[in-house]
Amino acid sequence: MALVVAQEVPTSSSMAVPHGPAGVGEARHRMRSQLRDGGVAESVIDDAVLILSELLSNACKHGRPLGDALAGDGDVRCAWRVDPTGRLTVEVTDGGGPTRPTPSTPSVTAHGGRGLNIVTALADDWGVRNDARGEVTVWVIVQDDVYQARRREDFAARISAPSVSTLPGLDFTDAFEDMD
Repeated sequence: MALVVAQEVPTSSSMAVPHGPAGVGEARHRMRSQLRDGGVAESVIDDAVLILSELLSNACKHGRPLGDALAGDGDVRCAWRVDPTGRLTVEVTDGGGPTRPTPSTPSVTAHGGRGLNIVTALADDWGVRNDARGEVTVWVIVQDDVYQARRREDFAARISAPSVSTLPGLDFTDAFEDMD
């Protein structure tokens, strides 16, 4: 008779990441590995890793490091967990900044400003939490049940930007006039 011992795979993690691009890859790798070992569906892992990247990039671009560190010298904190019901939550905490995280409507030629729109399109829900020390946490519920991954039928509807044809006094060629 064989004795089978179940090994519990960690379904949560928290780590400090340098305030800047250096630690994003390490966080992505660790998240992917832990979620995969925990039996999370690959499509959910892909969404979670992209969301983590967007949140970390925004924290480093728009937020201050935690504590009293100068920009580029301190850390931001990222965490993820799968709760007993299978809900995957991702959080990134920074030292706060001059603006509150909100989705924007970038121009067609803008080089950025789409990150929170991507998060909105991929996630079940997200929000922002402030604390008394001035720290800001952006939290995202990636999926309500990571073990029953579903294809998002409403993905295209979740990404909304005004059509060029609906903007008064603007036509398609206006978007490219600075490319001479």
